[in-house]
Amino acid sequence: MQILEAQHLGALLDTLRRRNYTVIGPTLRDNAIVLDEIQSVGDLPRGWTDEQEPARYSLEKRADGAFFGYVVGPFSWKKFLFPPRHCLLTARRNGKSFDVVGPQKNDIHHYAFLGVRSCELHAIDLHDKVFDSGEYADRNYSELRREAMIVCVNCVEPRGNCFCVSMKTGPRAEEGFDLALTEILEEKLHYFVVQTGSARGESLMADLPLRAAEASDLERMERALAGAVQQMGRSLQTEGLPATLNENFEHPHWDDLAKRCMACGNCTMVCPTCFCSTVEDLTDLAGDTAERWRKWDSCFTSDFTKIAGGNIRMSTRTRYRQWMMHKLAHWVDQFGAFGCVGCGRCITWCPVGIDITAEARAIQQSSAAKTV
Repeated sequence: MQILEAQHLGALLDTLRRRNYTVIGPTLRDNAIVLDEIQSVGDLPRGWTDEQEPARYSLEKRADGAFFGYVVGPFSWKKFLFPPRHCLLTARRNGKSFDVVGPQKNDIHHYAFLGVRSCELHAIDLHDKVFDSGEYADRNYSELRREAMIVCVNCVEPRGNCFCVSMKTGPRAEEGFDLALTEILEEKLHYFVVQTGSARGESLMADLPLRAAEASDLERMERALAGAVQQMGRSLQTEGLPATLNENFEHPHWDDLAKRCMACGNCTMVCPTCFCSTVEDLTDLAGDTAERWRKWDSCFTSDFTKIAGGNIRMSTRTRYRQWMMHKLAHWVDQFGAFGCVGCGRCITWCPVGIDITAEARAIQQSSAAKTV
């Protein structure tokens, strides 16, 4: 491992831009930390932190100059790899016939994602299983994913809704990155411990002003990461959870949830692993051009499960149950991993503060009581 001094973080961004990457990272906008294109370190929300609790998100100034002293905001990286709107094809009239062009080409082929957290790396890996494997791989996703440079930042200060330790998705990034940074900020020390995860990352490091990591540097990193494990705001008992949920498909707690849930779909929009979409066909008034668009959708919308024979999930009860069981049970059956990465976004951005860890625990405890 090597050390990048904090004052040289700009050199990393400059190197990425020289290599024709469009750098996407955290920035401050509308009283939130969001992901957008950044030009320099001045665009990063340096010296800011976030406070997160159920249905609560706020930003506060830090007493230090940490570049990454916060966790995750309302946007996830799926916005760039799996865009909210994507044109699948365009058909144009050509005499008595028509020509079909599609899918829409990517405007940007080289993203560099700066500030990806370990939980989000796991979310991207889950999307790889959905979009980038098998007979029906999404070519648009595959192209963007293949070209993307990922610069991860290890979490050293979890927030109140984080539970990545329970999901075995953090706070330390183990794989799936090109570079991983751990920010060390103690007294007069401010630097990043840099770890490479790919040949592409190794090549990038060759252009950076680095020094070799000393034993004391690695001790500080390990101490910071160990502290993060102890600071998790929430926890979820995952052992046996899929079976417990499947056995309690008609549990009365689903009715209690339905009384509180507004079916707004916020949880699905902010979730880094949700991938529901719909397809919409559009045409101009003259009938000369038609387009087919894929757009994000949510299992909470009333039309999502409408089929020729009717709607198979008419109630909020059935919709929330589907969402939660997909994350914590069905996904395990399909992919061998949970569809939840413990980022806590759904808890923060739920208007009524529904906590997926508390809801799962309620069913687990009720089920356990019945067997005693």
